[in-house]
Amino acid sequence: MSSKQGGKLKPLKQPKSGKKEYDEHDMELLQKKKEEEKALKELRTKASQKGSFGGAGLKKSGKK
Repeated sequence: MSSKQGGKLKPLKQPKSGKKEYDEHDMELLQKKKEEEKALKELRTKASQKGSFGGAGLKKSGKK
C-alpha cells in the first residue's frame, strides 16, 4: 500500500511548561524591564507627535 504522507514529518508539539517560579532577583529584573519598555513607548509617542528633529527636514538644493 502506498502512503499519502510526502516529505518530512512534522515534529510533535511540545507540551506547554507550567508557571515558572521567580525569586526576588528575577522579579526585580522583570519589573525593571517593564518600566524600560513603558518609558521607550512613551518616548516613541512623543517623538511621533513632534515630527522631525531639528525642524529642518530634507534640504533641497537651489538648482532647478
